[in-house]
Amino acid sequence: METLSRLNSIIEILRGASNRVQKVYIQKERGPHRIAEVIRLARERGLPLQFLPKRKLDLAAPGHQGAVLVLGAKEYSDLDDILAGSRLPFLVLLDEIEDPQNLGAILRSAECAGADGIVLPERRSVGITDAVIRVSAGAAEHLKIARVPNLARTMDDLKRKGLWLVGAEGGQKALWYEFDYTCPVGVVLGSEGRGLRRLVREKCDRLLSIPVLGRVNSLNVGAAAAVFFFEVARQRLHPT
Repeated sequence: METLSRLNSIIEILRGASNRVQKVYIQKERGPHRIAEVIRLARERGLPLQFLPKRKLDLAAPGHQGAVLVLGAKEYSDLDDILAGSRLPFLVLLDEIEDPQNLGAILRSAECAGADGIVLPERRSVGITDAVIRVSAGAAEHLKIARVPNLARTMDDLKRKGLWLVGAEGGQKALWYEFDYTCPVGVVLGSEGRGLRRLVREKCDRLLSIPVLGRVNSLNVGAAAAVFFFEVARQRLHPT
């Protein structure tokens, strides 16, 4: 089980009526005004609600903001189910992202840009932890996420099913917007330090880059992800 103690994330999850919520704890003492919204949402959804002295909540979740959610384990989705739910799939494939902050930021951008699902490898990749949920501001609860044993083989399977795979990699001549994202597509992002692994890179149909004009030689993977995702959204909102 996991606990969540940041109000923004708690409220996002409760608004989505997540079936992962097992219990809601509220401190008895007066807290931030948004606690009232947590109580209202919990009662509307018929969730178990318990009021505890602040000192007890402090022991269970140091640094809480007056409320704590107890969550069951995240249920991952089947990749075929994700594809079946979209007429024009937009997937995000993550190659060994290990930093919870980066994964949380990527999930938030992906959800805002309308991605249908996330594909994570089972090994050498951070899972959906409390830190990831917190940084994603609840997006992790709204997105369908699949974990696969072998990302390269999954890419082969996705290509057979009609998806084009676009890899984000610095130093390429072709730029991130020089692709027609109005087709079924998967955007592939590499790890924080190593980028795309060789085999994953070779499976991509296109490798595209974001030019960097300042003194820092590369973008954080979370920032690069947002640039790619919202180009997909822009083209699909305003096809030429």
